[in-house]
Amino acid sequence: MRTLFLNPPSYSGFDGGAGSRYQARREIKSFWYPTWLAQPAAMIENSKLIDAPADDLSLEEVLQRAKGFELCVIHTSTPSFDNDVKVAEALKKACPGLRIGLVGAHVAVLPEESLGASPALDFVAREEFDYTLLEVAQGRPYSEISGLSFRENGSVRHNPDRRLIEDMDALPSVVDIYKRDLTAENYYIGYLKHPYLSLYTGRGCPARCTFCLWPQTVGGHVYRTRSPQSVVAEMSKAKEHFPQVKEFFFDDDTFTADLSRAAEIAKGLGRLGITWSCNSRANVPREYLKIFKENGLRLLLVGYESGNQQILNNIKKGVRIDIAQEFTRNCRKLGIVIHGTFILGLPGETKETMEDSMRFACGLDVDTIQVSLAAPYPGTELYRQAMANKWYDADALVRNDGTQSCTLQYPHLSSAEITAGVKRFYTKFYARPKPIARMLAGMIKDPLERRRRLREGREFLDYLRGRTRAPEGSETAAAAS
Repeated sequence: MRTLFLNPPSYSGFDGGAGSRYQARREIKSFWYPTWLAQPAAMIENSKLIDAPADDLSLEEVLQRAKGFELCVIHTSTPSFDNDVKVAEALKKACPGLRIGLVGAHVAVLPEESLGASPALDFVAREEFDYTLLEVAQGRPYSEISGLSFRENGSVRHNPDRRLIEDMDALPSVVDIYKRDLTAENYYIGYLKHPYLSLYTGRGCPARCTFCLWPQTVGGHVYRTRSPQSVVAEMSKAKEHFPQVKEFFFDDDTFTADLSRAAEIAKGLGRLGITWSCNSRANVPREYLKIFKENGLRLLLVGYESGNQQILNNIKKGVRIDIAQEFTRNCRKLGIVIHGTFILGLPGETKETMEDSMRFACGLDVDTIQVSLAAPYPGTELYRQAMANKWYDADALVRNDGTQSCTLQYPHLSSAEITAGVKRFYTKFYARPKPIARMLAGMIKDPLERRRRLREGREFLDYLRGRTRAPEGSETAAAAS
């Protein structure tokens, strides 16, 4: 079947948090590559990948481009689900013969409820869906496809689970799909050079963080990886396909989980002369950081989450505060840039622990930060805790402007207080001389950097003003209505 893979149009400023499908904005304009769709697209002949938010496509434009396809696969998420179902219904109305399936963490956990949302939905591909979708596109009967939930005789049938992929080298490269269907210049991340390109070298994460969506729903807790030789070969191709790209980002949950492998890949990237960056835990030894830096590493995206050890223990982070501080000092000495991420509202949070995190972040003095609201997505231990302890607020995960809403609250700490903490965190961190001086120095050196930072600065101030204006518990609305 001719297959369309669709990241559907959404709110103009959609930011559902880290568990959304692909953020269209965090505090500033941001787009991640739709790699989870690009991977099966690379396996199915004559397929097409459309990333509507990044390409600024309206629903009407998507409907026109969907004509002629027999199968459409939509990536969805908990905060975007209602909107994505409306897109599916519009597609079915415009193209009645089109088969429509959903993929993503939300439908992997809630396949029956998801299919019950609309008769426009034909199936859900659960777990890792690459080979499931290949078999659907090949026309195999639904009843014979592992990992599939579908309608049959007025009810929903669930086939047995599909096993996680073990041979990651068997998957074809996604960069050919990127080259064919995507425009690298449309993808922005504030802390990465522009244009950038991101992909995965493996799936799964051995860490047990209670809030983290992907290992608990789709990827699993075993880090399954491609060989270093395969990764380096793909990066050589990526460099050839995208000579304009200034930085490559490895989006594995934790690229540094296998340090000897990461070091071997780094040495290969060093030979290619590539500037790269990746996700990392705050406990990588200095000798490995040195190898990475000497072979092109520019930036680490580090999930510190909290500056309070009890909070880290509560979420099973598996990292000590003092080790994180030593790791950060080593990065600074080696010249490695750090984008630190923090979460407010995790179990045990109080006004005092939020202040601990703010002091901790300022003390680390990382280059940039991101502060998120804790989000209890279905399928996570945090969600089960929130429901059992009645911490969960019935409000939706996104507000009527598409930005993330705080759905957790505690007897001693309201959702409004957690939300207000985000603005206070950003203000305390960035209204210091060091971050201001760093940004000004970069803007003076590079005119392109200056224009970009000025745009991002305006967007960031709008974001803070929006958080102040938005009433608590404001109504939600779907973008594709």
